[in-house]
Amino acid sequence: MTSDSKRFDVVGIGNAIVDVLVQAEEAFLDDHGLHKGTMALVDESQAERLYASVGPGLETSGGSAANTLAGIAQLGGRAAFIGRVRDDQLGAIFSHDIRSVGATYTTPPAGSGPSTARCLILVTPDAQRTMCTYLGASVNLDPADLDLDLVAQAKVLYLEGYLWDSDEAKQAFLAAAEVARRHGGQVALSLSDAFCVDRHRQSFQELVDGHVDLLFANEMEITSLYEANSFEDAAEQVRGRCRVAALTRSEAGSLVLSGDQSIAIAPFRLGNLVDTTGAGDLYAAGFLHGYTRGDSLERCGQLGSLCAGEVVTQLGPRPQASLPELVKRNLG
Repeated sequence: MTSDSKRFDVVGIGNAIVDVLVQAEEAFLDDHGLHKGTMALVDESQAERLYASVGPGLETSGGSAANTLAGIAQLGGRAAFIGRVRDDQLGAIFSHDIRSVGATYTTPPAGSGPSTARCLILVTPDAQRTMCTYLGASVNLDPADLDLDLVAQAKVLYLEGYLWDSDEAKQAFLAAAEVARRHGGQVALSLSDAFCVDRHRQSFQELVDGHVDLLFANEMEITSLYEANSFEDAAEQVRGRCRVAALTRSEAGSLVLSGDQSIAIAPFRLGNLVDTTGAGDLYAAGFLHGYTRGDSLERCGQLGSLCAGEVVTQLGPRPQASLPELVKRNLG
């Protein structure tokens, strides 16, 4: 896809969250009734209680769509993010971090109401991450917060499935999709989490059928979306419902579907597996960077796989290595 008149390659809307990454033993998950590898929503008091019971953590700006937009900016793409923070310490951390990688971020912070969202990410020795998320100020995003000029200037509008948990954010989501389409842009959606899909299965199916050009999902999410008996069954069910579906399968790589094409993408193993946080987000970053430059779908999938393969070798969802150098070294 190319549209050189557009100011941005990708504009994303999502929850503006500061991640607190902590290495934890599986016994900690059991003691707190947490299911490994999933995301659970918690209230502010639960968030404070969990935070107080863990060891030292690494604070870094996160949020699924924000991670993707940061990755696109690091790759050299033109990226902008829309999401709500509070005018507090974590809000300042989030704003600084996303701007520092070159992404445009102009959503004004809220002066009252809930504090900035945070996600406690517990990383177990097998590198799986279990997330406890307090959504805070991020769920107050509503249509009035949208900079629709940014949306209109995007080749692709990228939407985070987690937003579907808030009615106000859902309305913002749909309003932005309408503006993007009206101005010749495409709409991409990340399903975000299998439990999120469980909560909103029917409306997600309607969204994919009616609004989405590019769908990003992992094996659990796409299988949940269609209540399929296997990944292969789910892949066939989604085929043709959107222009492109990019389905990730961890160590098995990914599958890109478009029309009657099925393109298998091999994983990149660039080092020891440390933390899977951000793997899907960075896959989407690489894929969308290639897509908005007009690359082949195979090349897009390879870029996504490469970026995901890099981020899992470190702690945290924002790559510490130079992504352009990584691409040059591995893909030419």
